[in-house]
Amino acid sequence: MDNDMDKAAEPMGPAEIPRGPVPVPAAVRRLAGDETPTAVWVNERGGITFRLGARYAKWNPHGTGLDLDRERARLQWARRWHAVPQVLDWGADEAGQWLVTAALPGEPAVAPRWLARPLDAARAIGLGLRRLHDALPVEACPFDWSIEARCRGRPLPVDVPAPPPDRLVVCHGDACAPNTIVGGDGEPVGHVDLGSLGVADRWADLAVASMSLDWNYPPDGEDDRRWQDALFAAYGVERDEERISFYRALWDATD
Repeated sequence: MDNDMDKAAEPMGPAEIPRGPVPVPAAVRRLAGDETPTAVWVNERGGITFRLGARYAKWNPHGTGLDLDRERARLQWARRWHAVPQVLDWGADEAGQWLVTAALPGEPAVAPRWLARPLDAARAIGLGLRRLHDALPVEACPFDWSIEARCRGRPLPVDVPAPPPDRLVVCHGDACAPNTIVGGDGEPVGHVDLGSLGVADRWADLAVASMSLDWNYPPDGEDDRRWQDALFAAYGVERDEERISFYRALWDATD
């Protein structure tokens, strides 16, 4: 793997829908043209995602430790085998970086219609993740998201012992529910936000994807694992408590 490309990305921190007006950077205003920029996501580092009609523009201020060029490289690589956004423009100025992509058809798995249908959303997330893992070729991937890469040479930051890999795949790297795009028929359409994509055990994605269901969907009154079990069933795998516990702890410690 390429020595520059295989380093784990800096953790971005949680993203959320803006709760008020968001200043539009000059670069985004320029890129918007005749479109009105609408902020749709902000993260704790100061990064903002804007919708520009049928495009999205990510903007990241300098000094955050994040690098949108990493995501640009991963999107351009993965698009040969799987549905991810097409890169339309990228660059930087004295204030920050930007990355402009074409919107995928469909909606995030946390759009209102899917929040009201958590079982269908969970199934779409599980099936979409399986398709991504099956489509992207491990042997051709220049990016690394292994335990070692994520620790960046530091001691393992969790008390749970690292289990041996179950199956190496090209992981999404942030398989939380909002990053699966779902069509109107409930089928997964593709994935977004691939800045940490890289080779790792598939449970590095599965553990986080299933955990994120508890953050995004209302609980089932009778079975608090119902949505998670639906995700695992759609993916085609049985729960693995050892790997789930480890990779969730690693996520909390490093991402």
